[in-house]
Amino acid sequence: MVLVPSGLLIMLAYHLFLLHRCLNRPHTTVIGFENNDKKAWVDRIMQMDKKDVGIAQTVINANTSAAISFCSVSLSLSSLIGAWLGSSSTSVFQSKLIYGDTRPLTISIKYVCLLSCFLLSFFFFVQSTRHFVHANYLISTPLSDIPVENVETAVIRGSNFWSVGLRALYFALNLLLWFFGPIPMFVSSLIMVAVLHYLDSNSKPLHKHQYPSANNNNNNISNSNYNQGLKRVGERRSEVALTAHIHGRKLSQVGE
Repeated sequence: MVLVPSGLLIMLAYHLFLLHRCLNRPHTTVIGFENNDKKAWVDRIMQMDKKDVGIAQTVINANTSAAISFCSVSLSLSSLIGAWLGSSSTSVFQSKLIYGDTRPLTISIKYVCLLSCFLLSFFFFVQSTRHFVHANYLISTPLSDIPVENVETAVIRGSNFWSVGLRALYFALNLLLWFFGPIPMFVSSLIMVAVLHYLDSNSKPLHKHQYPSANNNNNNISNSNYNQGLKRVGERRSEVALTAHIHGRKLSQVGE
């Protein structure tokens, strides 16, 4: 009875610690590092012409399709578990080979916990899809003055709900191993926390994206126009000099 609460407490404590790092020190997490790049991506996309947002829509649609796929998986597994819970065929997990409490009440609690994780995962992936679709509408709106912050918020929230949905699936994996006893569940919790800590940690500094400012663009345009004007003046002077030379030769021939 101690191993299962300990495993759940380890998973919960790690994700609370990860949440604290994301809120206060985002540069130390992969989530914060990716969100910084996504903000820069949105900034650049919003500076493009609306005719050239096809690439941005492709990226958003890819994320939306992935979220919808996970929604389908979570809902299918929830339906399967619900049907299995409604049936009376629970003798598989009541074998004497499984260490731990195998009473029907305990097995029902396991089913309910696993079903709750899949339903939460379905909810979070649905929210992720909703925000990605909203970001697609904002990016593709023609002749609009939508603030960049609104698009950034939609994209970041979609990514955050995606991450939370994956975490719910990670919890579901541990609860699935609980059916085979408390020891596999506790061991999987320790291994998963170690792996997630390695994958969620970031040691690279946040990249400071630099964009060409409007003044620089205007200066570049002015310089190019000035250079083109000088080139045209030089060509015109050459034509005038050539014409004067030809007329001078003709006059000299007439004088002779």
